[in-house]
Amino acid sequence: MADINPPEEREKAGNRAPKGQARRPNQHNGHDSSSGDNNRGGPRNARPKAANWRRPPHKSFKQAYAAIDLGTNNCRLLIARPSDGNFVVIDAFSRVVRLGEGLAQNGRLSDQAMDRALGALKVCSDKLRKRNVHLARSVATEACRRANNGEAFIERVKDETGIVLDIISAQEEARLAVLGCHILLEDGIGPAIIFDIGGGSTELVLIEPGAPVPRILDWQSVPWGVVSLSETVGKEPEDEHGRLARYTKMKQLVRDSFAEFAERIDQHKAPEQRLLGTSGTVTTLASVHLGLPQYDRKAVDGLIVPAESMRDISQRLSGMSPCERSQLDCIGHDRADLVVAGCAILEAILDIWPAERLGVADRGIREGILRSLMAADAEGYEAQAALRRIKQSGGLR
Repeated sequence: MADINPPEEREKAGNRAPKGQARRPNQHNGHDSSSGDNNRGGPRNARPKAANWRRPPHKSFKQAYAAIDLGTNNCRLLIARPSDGNFVVIDAFSRVVRLGEGLAQNGRLSDQAMDRALGALKVCSDKLRKRNVHLARSVATEACRRANNGEAFIERVKDETGIVLDIISAQEEARLAVLGCHILLEDGIGPAIIFDIGGGSTELVLIEPGAPVPRILDWQSVPWGVVSLSETVGKEPEDEHGRLARYTKMKQLVRDSFAEFAERIDQHKAPEQRLLGTSGTVTTLASVHLGLPQYDRKAVDGLIVPAESMRDISQRLSGMSPCERSQLDCIGHDRADLVVAGCAILEAILDIWPAERLGVADRGIREGILRSLMAADAEGYEAQAALRRIKQSGGLR
């Protein structure tokens, strides 16, 4: 098993909410309330090291940093400035692009899917220029890892938008997700699971919580996300019985893929399991749980939900037709066909790690990237300042 623990990072963890209450975002947990939204090879760039942010700001701290996450289903951008040991979001963008549509059958990114993704990335490129971004990192995940034309698409993106996408490994994807959302983990004793349900893959990470960041004990990535799983099991039947049978097949595929991981982590189960999820699936189901008329990030990010409620909602949705699901608040047309696969993955995870409550995070890879960028930049500044002090004292000639 590869070690994907990041170097020690001295970030400020912030306060956690009491059980059953939502943790309200503010600038100290990396978000501004006005910001709105949501294994091939190793990482191409050296993993950035973090640093202590308890210091007076320097000039680059006033500048903007950006993170782009091009997934199998969504393209997301976050632009932020450092603030008091964390960051404040100044711009955000999210668009459903379905880059991995048809990938399970053809092994390639389709022309239409690439065009949709390029359209979203051009919007991101414009925002980077307008915000005068100081430092950015752009990553692509499972769809580009699996597609035999993934590298060619990366070159096209560079030529047409100027954005250089880094196809990260599943290891790096898991590490960034943990770094981006672990501060929302519920207080407790013993190891916990953080998971990320994506469009093309799902990552489960077993962590040992601790300051300043948790230690990763074990992890697993499987090629089942809401897009890949939906396409693999085939078109949704019209009758309820057929839909439920399809849903059962989905859950079994995911459970089978995680079987070895489930055996490895069984010894780590504490009397009270803790579970934190970051994905569109968990934020959508949390919105349904709250009965929201429309998505409200402030109400969802940091919420602690009874696991049984999430199971009940998942099973209810799996029996509905796509048309019936599309009429529900916070699901709509864009998620009506894919949410069932997300529900199946979530239920499989709850079978593996039967926690009584589920923490919900509307943050993940992008926030992890921003923390890494800012910390590495600050560390570089510290090194330069130390060198200047040595020179000024006459200790280096």
